[in-house]
Order: sequence, then C-alpha cells, then structure tokens
Amino acid sequence: MSITTAPAASSTSTAREVLSAAFPAGFGAFQDGKVVPGSGNSITLTSAATGEPFASYADPGTEGADSILESSVRGAAVWGALNGFERAAILRNVSRVVEAHIEELAILESATTGKPIRDARVEAAKVAEMFGYYAGWADKLTGQTIPVPGPWHTYTERVPWGVVVAITPWNAPLFTAGWNSAAPLAAGNAVIIKPSEFTPATTVRLAQLAHEAGLPAGVFNVAAGLGQTVGATLTSDRRVGKVSFIGSVPTGRRVAVAAAQAGIPALLELGGKSANIVFADADLERAADGAISAIFSGAGQSCVAGSRLLVERSVHSRFVEMVAERAARLRVGDPLDPDTEVGPIITAPQFATVTSLIEAGVNDGGRRVTGAALPDSLAGSKLAGGHWVMPTLLDGVTPANRLETTEVFGPVVGADAFDTEAEAITRANNTTFGLAGAVWTSDISRAHHIAREVKAGTFWINSYKTIHVAVPFGGFGDSGHGRSSGPGVLDEYTQTKAVWVPTRAAGSPFPSLSY
Repeated sequence: MSITTAPAASSTSTAREVLSAAFPAGFGAFQDGKVVPGSGNSITLTSAATGEPFASYADPGTEGADSILESSVRGAAVWGALNGFERAAILRNVSRVVEAHIEELAILESATTGKPIRDARVEAAKVAEMFGYYAGWADKLTGQTIPVPGPWHTYTERVPWGVVVAITPWNAPLFTAGWNSAAPLAAGNAVIIKPSEFTPATTVRLAQLAHEAGLPAGVFNVAAGLGQTVGATLTSDRRVGKVSFIGSVPTGRRVAVAAAQAGIPALLELGGKSANIVFADADLERAADGAISAIFSGAGQSCVAGSRLLVERSVHSRFVEMVAERAARLRVGDPLDPDTEVGPIITAPQFATVTSLIEAGVNDGGRRVTGAALPDSLAGSKLAGGHWVMPTLLDGVTPANRLETTEVFGPVVGADAFDTEAEAITRANNTTFGLAGAVWTSDISRAHHIAREVKAGTFWINSYKTIHVAVPFGGFGDSGHGRSSGPGVLDEYTQTKAVWVPTRAAGSPFPSLSY
C-alpha cells in the first residue's frame, strides 16, 4: 500500500524565518513582561520536518531560574491581591488577544514543532477558549459558611498557592501552556511555565500576548531552558506553592520526588496505552474513521492515543483492512501545508524510540500491515532529512508483544482479536496506565458496562479523542493523579482557609473545640 504525501508548500516560510519574525530582538526566557536572553549552555532547535537546525538560544541556568522565580513571587503578590472580578476582566482580554493571534500562533507552532498547520490552528483556538472559560470562574471562587456548636461564625476562603510551576511537553507546547496557565491564573496564582527545551517558542509568545492583554509583570513567566538546570531549580524551591507536570512516567516520578522532598504538592498527567475496543455490532465505517483519528492524528504523539486496537474476532480481518486502507490515504508531508494530515515526529530522540519500538513489535510477532519506507515523493524532497514515520499498523499484537504495554508515542497501532466481552475488558486493563479508552458498539448496555469496567480517567463511547476544558481530565495508575481541567481543577490551584469568629462575648479563654 502507498502513502499519499502532501506536496511541500512553496509559499510558506521556514522555521528560522517564522521564529525571527516572532522575536526580532532575539529569543530566550520570558520574565517581567520581556524576553530575557540566558547566559548558560546553548540549546539548538532543530526542524522536525527537515532535520536541520534553525535557531539556538541560551539556557538561563540556575541563576536565571532563581531570578524568574523571584519575579513570580513579586507577581503573585500583585495578582493575588486583585479580586476575582478584576482577574476575570484581564483573563477575558487575554482570551480576546489570543483569539486575534490564532493564525500567528498556529504558524509559529507548526514551523517550530512540525505539527500540521490544520491541527495547530485548532489548538490555538482552544487556548483562547481556555482563558475565556476560566475567566468565567475567576469571580466565582466562593467559600462556605459552616455551622458548628457554640458561639461561632465559621467560614472558609479559597486562597491561591502563590507560585505554580508547570512543566509542559514537546508534543503540544501551545495547547498545554494554555491548559496549565489559565486555571491557576484564574485562581489567583502566578505561573511559571517550563516548556520542553525542544519546543519553547509558542509558550513564550503566549506569555507575551498575555502580558500585552493586561497581566501584570511577573504573573506569567516562561523558564525556557534545560530540565537539569531551570527544571531542577524550580521544582525543589520552597517559594513554589505547587508543581504541575505533563510528560513521561520516569520524568514525572523524578519531578514528584524532588517536589515532595521540598514539601511541594504535585499534579501529574503522565502517559497512556489506551485500548480502542470494536465489537462486531458497531458501525464499522465510523469506527474505522475513529481508529484513524485515535492514533494517527498528531502523528500519534498524544498521551490519549488509541494505540491498542482490540477487535471482535468475527470482524477482525475485515476491520483491520478498513483501517489499513484509510491509513494509506493519509496525507503525510510539509507541516505548513494545509492539506497535510500527518507530520513528522517532533524530536530526534523520539524518532529513534519510535522506530526501534516498531522493530521490537515485529520481532515479537506483530505483522506489519501498513508503515512502508519513506515514499519517493517525500524522500526526494527538501523534507528527506526529517523525522518521518509512516502511519504504521501491526496486526497480531498479543499480550506477549512489547507493543501491548509499552507507550510508543508515535503513529503506531497494534491490533489483535478478542472473543468475549470479558476478554476485551481484561485486555484493555492489561497495562499499568489508565488514561483513556473507547468502545464501539450498538449495544448501549454493553457500552456503559465496559466504560465502568475499563480503568481509565477518560472513556469514549462510539467516539474518540474529544476533550474540552470544561470536563475533568487525568488518569489512574501510571497515568498520574489529579485532574487538570474542568471546574474541579480550581481546587487543585487553591487552598482552603477556615476562619472562626466569636458571635458573643465569652470568658477567657473562649469556649473551644478540641482537635
């Protein structure tokens, strides 16, 4: 089977040109409303589409990280002193400003990460939506009045942590920057985003826009730099109130340990190995379209990717062929071409990981159905040196295959057959992860039963990969803990203070309730 490739768009700019246009005075971290060049080791940015370096910037180092943190402490004092109505007005303006710059942000994201421009536009629009949604909550963070025995008026207040540090991944830097800043800002915290050193550009630009929209200096800073310097400093400093992390399980555990040793609570959103279950009574055409979106959108670089395809045996061969035919029609090519559906793997290390895991899956008995070598139309173009992995489907991926439990984080899906509903549930739960999953069936009772039994924080019925800022999102097990969206996330970014007031004169000491 052949892969259709999207032609390179000759009218688009290079990554170097796009980055230079966004930051004409130079690129670096963002502190107190301006871009601040670092003084540490040089970090090179490489195009995922061509494999060529296009820019470099200097790491802030530990001293730079300390300066960013001190700026955020000052910003937190100013921002936290505003009332919810004042914060809401500013955040609504942030939403409007981001919305006015969707195309600019999308082009910058696509050029510097390799994400297809069609996806980047959607994600930029979602960021504007995030700030608008949480602006609506900023003036509604109320406490409670609690009746207790004795002459007391007792009430609670929700107060911010102060400084929140959010560590975001390379696969969706703009989206996760919005995801991890809008809610803590609405709750009255200052935010430091530490983006991946591979993909920092759109996070810095978002912070610029937020500052232009009215956020005070120091309220939204960006520590663009290395994990071992700025990341390690920020996650172990007691001036930080809370840490939020999105990324791999090993790194998440290290972050959580470092934060815990400093007495800092952490919110973790980690990886996934999600099962996409298809029964014979499903609308197979719709399910096949859903299976394509579940794994190949974003080139599979998504924590909720449907990387395990479990199909009832009676339709297994037919369904695998349906998915393979659709995969062969996907347009792979220049990320800035609006027709491109699948872009490259964003980083060189991840490209090596994905290709090695495909080979491991084949060695463990998986049969390659799709995933040919680079087509001539791509191999002979300016994109030949990019991190390209063709949409890959391996059939016969049994529980003994490494692809059954290992997160690939690329456009690779392993398929296998099942015979019973109980077997499908067991296979779906045959992982330490618990982030997402889906079932396709016309039996609504079965659908609800499986949704209850599969251990996942998000589960779809006859659909896949729909998320919204208003709905809680997070995982079980190795997929992390806590929820990073919905109204409930505001509880993650506030602390509850109880206040006791005597309602009548009393002797000394006042009547008390022993703890």
